[in-house]
Amino acid sequence: MRKNLLLLFLPVLLLGHCMPVQEENLTEINYDLKDELLQKMLNFRDQRQTDSLVVFFQHKDPTYRYAAALAMGSVQDQLALEGLTKLLDDKVERVRSAAAFAIGQIGDASSEQALISAFGMEDSLGKSDLFYKTVLEAVGKSASPQYLTLLSTVKSYLRTDTALLMGQTLGIYRYGLRGIIQPEGTERMMEILVEPGYPDEVRLVAANYLARFPQVRLDSLSLPLIKAYDNTNDSETRMALALALGKSREAAGRQTLITAFRNERDYRVRCNILRALANFREPEVQQLVMEAVKDPNPNVAAAAVQHLLGVGLPAKAVEIWQLAKDTSLHWSLQMALYRAANKHLPPYFEGTKGRINQELRRRFAESNNTYEKGQALVGLSEFGWNYRYIREQGLSSTVPVIRTASAEAMANIARYPEFEKAFGLGHRRAKRELAAYFVDAIRSGDIGMMAIAAGVIGDPQLDYRSVIDSTQFLEAALSNLKLPQEMETAYALQQAIDYFNGRPARELERPTYNHPIDWFNVNEVSDKTRAVIRTNRGNITLRFFKDEAPASVANFLQLAKNGFYDGKRFHRVVPNFVVQAGCPRGDGYGSLNYSIRSEFDMRYYNRGGYVGMASAGPDTECTQWFITHSPTMHLDGRYTIFAEVVDGMDAVDQLQVGDSIDKIFISK
Repeated sequence: MRKNLLLLFLPVLLLGHCMPVQEENLTEINYDLKDELLQKMLNFRDQRQTDSLVVFFQHKDPTYRYAAALAMGSVQDQLALEGLTKLLDDKVERVRSAAAFAIGQIGDASSEQALISAFGMEDSLGKSDLFYKTVLEAVGKSASPQYLTLLSTVKSYLRTDTALLMGQTLGIYRYGLRGIIQPEGTERMMEILVEPGYPDEVRLVAANYLARFPQVRLDSLSLPLIKAYDNTNDSETRMALALALGKSREAAGRQTLITAFRNERDYRVRCNILRALANFREPEVQQLVMEAVKDPNPNVAAAAVQHLLGVGLPAKAVEIWQLAKDTSLHWSLQMALYRAANKHLPPYFEGTKGRINQELRRRFAESNNTYEKGQALVGLSEFGWNYRYIREQGLSSTVPVIRTASAEAMANIARYPEFEKAFGLGHRRAKRELAAYFVDAIRSGDIGMMAIAAGVIGDPQLDYRSVIDSTQFLEAALSNLKLPQEMETAYALQQAIDYFNGRPARELERPTYNHPIDWFNVNEVSDKTRAVIRTNRGNITLRFFKDEAPASVANFLQLAKNGFYDGKRFHRVVPNFVVQAGCPRGDGYGSLNYSIRSEFDMRYYNRGGYVGMASAGPDTECTQWFITHSPTMHLDGRYTIFAEVVDGMDAVDQLQVGDSIDKIFISK
């Protein structure tokens, strides 16, 4: 079944080398976290001690070889590659697969020949579905572009060869995440979706490939995509195919999407249809989107408003403004509608635009909801001359959510695509005043404002070097930060300093080890342990993955037991993507005075309901976490998965920005 692939890779196999197979009697992996040696190894992983881990590559017990190889998927140290390549011919499948996973995570092309060689010698080691899949996926994560063509043109796999097909599609997808797209890969993904009989999990990967990457051209492919959509029973594949249909930009695809929206029961598919329809401007699309603003599902309504904000319908701007006044709508929808009207109303509607901005200022002044006040400022940013009002309200506020929202609003103004046109003859003065605000924001000591302001003035396309003549304030701000607590802001400041000094942006250093794993908390977790998150929308019940992410599980449990999460808000909700909570500031920039390590495992974000750790980069995790609504495969191997929702997804699907956690109960 793999003859075609082996023939294509034959030149590489001849160049490769076969490692001697070690005599080994033990074959069972007993991964028990009460094992003190295993705990010690996981501490080594947590401390990123490569030298201490690689010695276990030769351990007689496959449990420890497996644990050491898997650990390198988080450590990601190139110094481990030589040892990992030797493990590719281990007698135990899980050890071989863990080694392949770690090699893919490290992402160094120097291992490509070892991966292909190991794939070719698999027959001598016995049938190994997991290994087939993991090696091909690792090729997609690390190999040079030439292997994408070879991987994509293998068509000899049977429909029942699920592991091989998963490896092939995942490999092509991982190439895409690296920005490497070839027509052969797209052709193979289309074939898998259109022809009958391929497994659902394989089709899901193919559909996400077509949906995710802008470089994948789907013009003139609406008919095969419609066929694939109509023949798909799996809603998670349909939601990706809906986005792909939108990219085709053809009338047949548009009509299919409109009809599907009216018949579809899964709100997630309906959200993606609204996103896909952003590629069309026909009146029937506009009418459907306007009606969807009042959809009873909050995610669908939010997706409709985001459509209106992004697409821009000047002829509908007044109608959108009138809709924003509807008090039956959630405040977040009203604020987003105000923003859309303010953004897209033609400039000659001066009186109407003035009334919109007056109403936004009134909402800011009268609301008792800090999130609503913040979004009022963001709405005001769509009329650039509001910048002085936004500056005053932001800098004078003591509420982090409002201060951060004001910085986001000012950043939105600074990034106007037609900045000079928006401000006319006053554009130079406006830019100088904006620059003065960003300097003040960085000097303020507020980490949310600082991070956003640094991101603006460090953006080469905005050219703030022409109006800011010193980096002293940036360097002073960086030196005063508390690390690792304020690491995200430190990254933004460092990148701005590099830009002002004419240096390429440097690779950001990970925080040093500062928070050991709490093994007492880990060992208290059993298969029956549950966390019940009581929210104002209902209860959400979690089951933990302590074997894969012991540090993250222990951290969450300790914070929950201490009551840290009581009263915290869901500060981020993205329709059909994630809900996020756990920020002590309530704006996404908060943390505590420690960080925990990223813990990557061979588990995928291949469905909704996974709970992951939010981060600003590797090893920066602390208190914030998110729950996915649907498959989010681009997060695989980049964000720790430490739990899953086992009950209460209906509550997750109803959550909106500002909703609160009452308390988290832990049951054993």
